[in-house]
Amino acid sequence: MVAHTEIPAHVTHEKLVKTSKNVQFESGDTGANGPGDLHAQDKSLHNKSTSRPEEGSAMNKRAFHKEEECSLFVAFFTFLSYGVLLMLGYIREFFVPVTTKEKNRERMKKNAFLTTQIKDIEECPTFTNFTIYLSYGVLFFVGYVKEFFYPPSTKETNREGYVPLYIGFESFYTRNVYRRIQDCWNRAIASVPGAEIDLLERYTPDYGWTMKVTGKKLKCINAGSYNYLGFAENNGPCHDTSCETTKAVGITTSSPRLELGTLEIHKKLETLVTEFLGVEDAITFGMGFATNVLNLPSLLGPGCLVLSDEFNHASLILGLRLSGATVKVFQHNNANDLERKLREALIHGHPRTRRPWKKAMIVVEGIYSMEGSICDLPGFIRIKKKYKTYLYVDEAHSIGALGPRGGGVVDYYGVDPKDVDIHMGTFTKSFGAAGGYIAGSKDLINHLRVYSHAQSYAASMPPPVAQQIITSMSIIMGKDGTGEGRRRIQQLARNVKYFRQRLRQMGFIVYGHDDSPVVPLLLYLIPKITMFVRELTKRGVAGVGVGFPATKITGGRMRFCLSAAHTKEMLDKILQEVDFVGDMCSCKYSKIPKSLEPIEW
Repeated sequence: MVAHTEIPAHVTHEKLVKTSKNVQFESGDTGANGPGDLHAQDKSLHNKSTSRPEEGSAMNKRAFHKEEECSLFVAFFTFLSYGVLLMLGYIREFFVPVTTKEKNRERMKKNAFLTTQIKDIEECPTFTNFTIYLSYGVLFFVGYVKEFFYPPSTKETNREGYVPLYIGFESFYTRNVYRRIQDCWNRAIASVPGAEIDLLERYTPDYGWTMKVTGKKLKCINAGSYNYLGFAENNGPCHDTSCETTKAVGITTSSPRLELGTLEIHKKLETLVTEFLGVEDAITFGMGFATNVLNLPSLLGPGCLVLSDEFNHASLILGLRLSGATVKVFQHNNANDLERKLREALIHGHPRTRRPWKKAMIVVEGIYSMEGSICDLPGFIRIKKKYKTYLYVDEAHSIGALGPRGGGVVDYYGVDPKDVDIHMGTFTKSFGAAGGYIAGSKDLINHLRVYSHAQSYAASMPPPVAQQIITSMSIIMGKDGTGEGRRRIQQLARNVKYFRQRLRQMGFIVYGHDDSPVVPLLLYLIPKITMFVRELTKRGVAGVGVGFPATKITGGRMRFCLSAAHTKEMLDKILQEVDFVGDMCSCKYSKIPKSLEPIEW
């Protein structure tokens, strides 16, 4: 997830510059009318200008100025300077090494991973850090020079005189970086995303501006889809029951839940989810992303305090922004940093009014989809009880994939479901469907049934999708009378441990918890990510490459997602090709001593 910063209840992107007296008032400064009261200041200035005409010329110079973006040339030298600084640091520490005690102290201060996390996570090598910034600097410099002599056309048809919509760093980055390697992303598929997948072969006739299909299909082992329990199938009980529901009920209700969109199958699904999670009640929605975005504003508002993990998903970040709550970000999965920031915020109150907060909430995820780490739920529950705050846990990636019963991170740690105030999850990963849920107390769910925007404005979940979830969840719970659900959960756990241990044995830097089915393999450099994706595809393995801005600039990686549908032969094939391409790209960065003992599946 991309890190985000504190968001005040009201943010203004303008500043008032008083040129006559060389005084600036910005949002948050304390002036005569109180902190951040720009409208009152503007009104007082206007009154003064009307009462004293001789100052009219001076008043005309006062204006609102929007902050300018950093120029591309300055951006290049920014990256270059970071590269030089890192290189100098690398040379200094080569001759004067930092002691192990100092390294451990710095690592504990920066990461502070708790006992539930792997403590030997390796940092990006310093020289590699330098080459990352240098490569981005060169890319930006070349792009800047090219666009200086050949400016990109921003004119749109029938838009004469309009300011271009698509300008700024994002479009520059797309033209000069992403365009060259876009064949590695947004790849078209022509099959069910199960253990194996069919990719449509593509080529570009114009250096990445457009992509065309050749008509050829590439059969690959699927190591990139969130098909944790293997329910993405076009045969079997899930497929059959969904087909029957489609014939009986239809494809969609074409109506929100509060109007004509609630069917008997939706009530049946919510009853089953309630039983599966061990809570009082649950409510379901047709889209996982919208479950966070459209429900958090129903629970939070201005004057509320939120403590959010720095790697929380974009849907959580967007939902918190829309709520207007004050957000404070704590270090990833660090309960000590969370407690320190929560205690300070509760002591000092709202930063503008110093009044007590209306409510406080901790927002975390079960499994972090980019880091592969499992949240320290017992630590967060301890803090929640100590400071009487609410706890919101997003189990999008952990529900079904963790725990002896597939009950997510709550089941994994064996904690009481009532200790989590708001359970959130999606059906798009372990259940092979779509949509999401929120579960908890009856009062909470009754509140959301009335005030959630998703209940009022979004179409309800399609009946065939609801039936897919009901069937797959029943199999996981053993309601089908077989042990198929338990077998899939155990198969996934076995695949995850085997795959992670083998990667570390090969010399790769792998992030995350040993039980997490999300496996990030660090590559750092954009060219290596591109080469890795392309070479694996040639060898029959479909994986996902991730780079800036989806990660920090020094966090480029391959992300493998394992499934219970993968056999040992499939895993060995993936590992064989990853080992070969890793040697080809020279990206086995790990310095930790490797065990030569064979790893059993």
